[in-house]
Amino acid sequence: MGELRPEFEQLEQRLRAQYNELAELAGSLAHEIKNPLSVIRMNMDLLAEDFQAVETPAERRGLAKIQTVQKQCSRLENLLRDFLKFARLRDLELLPGCLNEIVERVLDMFGPQMQDQGVDCVRYLDAALPSIKLDEQTLHSALLNLIKNSLEAMPSGGQLLVRTRMTRSGVALDLIDTGCGMDNQTAMLMFDAFYSTKNQGSGLGLPTAQKIIEAHGGRISVESELGRGTQFTIEFPQPARIR
Repeated sequence: MGELRPEFEQLEQRLRAQYNELAELAGSLAHEIKNPLSVIRMNMDLLAEDFQAVETPAERRGLAKIQTVQKQCSRLENLLRDFLKFARLRDLELLPGCLNEIVERVLDMFGPQMQDQGVDCVRYLDAALPSIKLDEQTLHSALLNLIKNSLEAMPSGGQLLVRTRMTRSGVALDLIDTGCGMDNQTAMLMFDAFYSTKNQGSGLGLPTAQKIIEAHGGRISVESELGRGTQFTIEFPQPARIR
């Protein structure tokens, strides 16, 4: 078995190089699509201005078609933005940091929305939580996606319980909502790229969040029940020398 190990390492290196090459190609293609799409969007906006004072049925039909193209342009722009975030994620510069602080910042951002939506946010953040290695910007983005997903599952209000705790090997974050929940198929596919149950969703928010968490050496799991809610659990390793 020892003689085969170098071959496996070489195969892994080749696969990683191919992945990086494809990611670079996909990112370049997305940029190339963005430029003509921006031109289309700009001209549709200008054309819509010319149709502001519609009078005839033909003009109203023309304006409706322009608005359809505008909506599809917006959808493609959002899809490209999310795809570029997904494709650009590489090795992160992980530095010692406090998970609680990032969680608090994200929750504070959603404070007004939670109040308007009737969502009660309960925080149990362990004050003795040890530091972990993290990249603040990307982890903030991942938590933003997850909490946004929880709030979208509670349009008529509910409760979001946010808890940090120590584990045997590091720290964990639980996000537990009392929303609509998911069936087994949705829970199994929700981290697949481009899978979405939302009409305007890109299907890249949760896969990007998972990719960010895995780049931190962590893992994310989900438990859900239709009509009762969903729990996301994120576990991070604690480096031995970080306190």
